[in-house]
Amino acid sequence: MQDGDARSKTAVKVTTNGMVFNIFLTIFKFIAGFSGNSAAMIADAVHSFSDFITDIVLILGLRAAGKPADHNHHYGHGKIETLCAAFVGIVLFIIGLEILQSGLGKILFVAGGGNLEQPGAVAFIAAVVSILTKEALYRYTLSAGRSIKSDAMIANAWHHRSDAFSSVGTMIGIGGAMILGGRWVILDPVAAVIMSYFIFKVAFEISYTNINELTEAAPDIDIVKEISHIIVSTEGVRDFHKLKTRKIGSNIATDVHIQVDKDLSLIEAHDICTEVENRLRAKFGMDSILYIHCEPDM
Repeated sequence: MQDGDARSKTAVKVTTNGMVFNIFLTIFKFIAGFSGNSAAMIADAVHSFSDFITDIVLILGLRAAGKPADHNHHYGHGKIETLCAAFVGIVLFIIGLEILQSGLGKILFVAGGGNLEQPGAVAFIAAVVSILTKEALYRYTLSAGRSIKSDAMIANAWHHRSDAFSSVGTMIGIGGAMILGGRWVILDPVAAVIMSYFIFKVAFEISYTNINELTEAAPDIDIVKEISHIIVSTEGVRDFHKLKTRKIGSNIATDVHIQVDKDLSLIEAHDICTEVENRLRAKFGMDSILYIHCEPDM
């Protein structure tokens, strides 16, 4: 994994590239939505605009999160990254709610005897372009996010993927309305309602995970088990207890009491603690935050 400064620069670069694409997609979709009379495409454009806004917030947040520890932030600024990821989840939920409300409103309008204009080919083309672009951005951002272990970037990647999902629904709705026409124009807002489900699903997963981290929840049980295995399998460690773990940004923080032979010298006991630290850092990164208390095994 890269050091903090290089990691922050990578995150900002990737997010900035995504933001540039989102600007052009937003403009393109709004033009296509209004000129093509497509409610679903306009909803898609709003979603792309939300991507642009969250990109700005993420760039500012990732820069702040990359700062080293200081006299006011002894554990660094990693929680800012977690806060940004939670923000993305909340924004996604709000966007999903707005799209659901708009789609249901138009469906009720048609059910009450109203008529919606049939969407044009330009809206269909915009949906296809959006799917290809956002799927590419998803893969690009996800790959970078995983390589630097950034929850905020991974959340933003899913923001891109949710836009691709929504565009698939939009494409189906617009295509159906164009081919079938007449009362089947209702497929357009129906597609908007369907895409809101995917957005809600991703929003919940992102928000739940990162709000948990903000409230000091322990990492996944698999990570806790791996930490436990590394500790207990270290030569000289007889047992351990009071294991506490949490995430601070991309870093794992671990607090544990280990038990060693009571007849060991202070230097020998210290060497065992150092070996535990080295093994944990080798697995979870050199920036891992570790507090290891050594006790005699009575």
